Amino acid sequence: MSDRIAGKLRSMSELDIWLAQWREEVIEPSLPIIDAHHHLWDRPPETYQLPELLADIGSGHDVRATVFVQCNAMYRADGPEEMRCVGETEYVNGIAAASASGIYGPQRLCAAIVGHADLRLGAAVIPVLQAHLRAGGGRFRGIRQQAQHDPVLGAMSRVPPPPGLLHDSGFRRGFAELAPLGLSFDAWVYFTQLPDLADLARAFAQTDIILNHLGAPLGIGPYAGRRDEVFRQWADGLQQLARCRNVVVKLGGLGMPSYGFGFHERAVPASSLELAAAWRPYVETCLDLFGPDRCLFESNFPVDRQSCAYRTLWNAFKHMAAGCTTAERTALFSGTAARVYRLGNGQVTGPEKQGAALG
Repeated sequence: MSDRIAGKLRSMSELDIWLAQWREEVIEPSLPIIDAHHHLWDRPPETYQLPELLADIGSGHDVRATVFVQCNAMYRADGPEEMRCVGETEYVNGIAAASASGIYGPQRLCAAIVGHADLRLGAAVIPVLQAHLRAGGGRFRGIRQQAQHDPVLGAMSRVPPPPGLLHDSGFRRGFAELAPLGLSFDAWVYFTQLPDLADLARAFAQTDIILNHLGAPLGIGPYAGRRDEVFRQWADGLQQLARCRNVVVKLGGLGMPSYGFGFHERAVPASSLELAAAWRPYVETCLDLFGPDRCLFESNFPVDRQSCAYRTLWNAFKHMAAGCTTAERTALFSGTAARVYRLGNGQVTGPEKQGAALG
């Protein structure tokens, strides 16, 4: 994301100092959580790897397991171009194996792994998917090929995807290879692309699709100062998508500066109550349209760390879910993630669960 669009963002060390200014007690510390979306990377001087993740999940909430999602980390330096992305799965599976040793605590980090493959390869993507499955040690669950694009903002990504990816014929041929291998698709699109994703979901009703970051109701660039208008268009797009029973939605990502809430610009970080007040309409809309059994909370760390600390973020989620029943809260904080990513008690379930349809 360019400074021109989002303003200058704090470095990781600056964030540590800034976030330390606000600390609050953990709400419901015994509520089990599966963090359905986080990243790991080493991009000097910015590093978010095992020590940083351990510090966050150890900050007071009862995080039982986590799901790693593609972020172009640790690709192989050589070999066939299409296979280099498998290096990310190899890297993350090593961290998952270290966590599974129990040395770092009872949590199971990266218990599920979502990697990248260029589905535009069509049927030729099958060897790449099979390589991921082998490298994942039973933890590999699906693919995220980023598709976000805006005519003005572009992709705001380190590796920008091409426009119109979801309608690309080669991409769709490759997409067809996911379900037979029991793999899901994590979708990262902007709110203007939700109808395109709905079209994809209808065309591949047997493929499980997980919408990331609530479908990105942007609030910067051409969308700044147009929150109500964006909200209406976003909600209309979500309504189309909610009719597709093979789609679930991750509740998170709202701390990204591109959503336009401006919390990253404050002198002192916001409280969880302030975050919940700003984000509640978006979360409640998703709950109304999809229901708790098709919604799952995500941290999107370290990206959302630009707006708040991990402890504060999950407190905000708990505030927003305060009106839900016990069963609904269980679904939102752990149950839906466990089903979607085929986890059980923080452990990866057996291969016989691959390909289970979303309820």
